[in-house]
Amino acid sequence: MHFYYSVNKPYGMLSQFRREGSRQSLADLDFKFPIDVYPVGRLDAESEGLLILTNDVSLNNKLLDPLQGHPRKYLVQVEGEISDEAVKKLATGIPVRIKKSEIMTRPAIVERTDRPDNLPDRVPPVRYRKSIPTSWIYLQLTEGKYHQVRKMTAAAGFPTLRLVRISVSGITLPSWSPGDVKKWRKLDFFKMLEPI
Repeated sequence: MHFYYSVNKPYGMLSQFRREGSRQSLADLDFKFPIDVYPVGRLDAESEGLLILTNDVSLNNKLLDPLQGHPRKYLVQVEGEISDEAVKKLATGIPVRIKKSEIMTRPAIVERTDRPDNLPDRVPPVRYRKSIPTSWIYLQLTEGKYHQVRKMTAAAGFPTLRLVRISVSGITLPSWSPGDVKKWRKLDFFKMLEPI
């Protein structure tokens, strides 16, 4: 039997069930998952937001195949008031260094936004500098290379302060509350998936 879940991974938590040292893992969530369920893809410990968990191997292959180019949408807080030029660079493609190789990112969808009213503060809080403003963008990619969002905004001159993945191919966060879990019926889950 296949199971499907969407989870809002909290900041600082590992995208795995095995604990490492004092770091929290998915095993620390207040939810009992079936033993054969695992995350599809990863978020680094410093990133928050949507993880999809399943025991459906075919879904794992579909969502992680780089040739499929499925959309991933992020809410990103950056240091500084992001410029039109930076937005254009992020949207059209920007050179970044990934594992000792320089690559040009694929075109992306970038939109300035305000911080959502119902987005909880991060724990621990993002560093605050009175003299340096911050701004928020939505960034939608069709690829998911190592630390890509952070590398892109840094290359554009606006380092990432907070990173929340809010959707993957039509599946969205269960809520803004860190640690929330939503269990999906298979039919509903696949109806939500954008064409792959």
